[in-house]
Amino acid sequence: MYLIIVYDVSQRRVNQFCKFLKRYLNWVQNSVFEGEVNVAQYELIKHKLTQMVGKDDCVIIYDMGKCWKKRMVIGNEKNQISNVV
Repeated sequence: MYLIIVYDVSQRRVNQFCKFLKRYLNWVQNSVFEGEVNVAQYELIKHKLTQMVGKDDCVIIYDMGKCWKKRMVIGNEKNQISNVV
């Protein structure tokens, strides 16, 4: 499945979220990650993010499933991705 994860967390924990998500997904912009994961990785990511999130934090996970068709970047891309489905 293809995921897009965006987050808005307290400044002191931004690096913690970034470091964790880099293990599984591609960092495409500040606080935005995307990539292909299997079901076990998806469940692990959801579980860990649930533990990490604070009362004023927000994490949004877009599960694109298999319907992902096209990705277009306008401007300077931070990290090129070659595994878009």
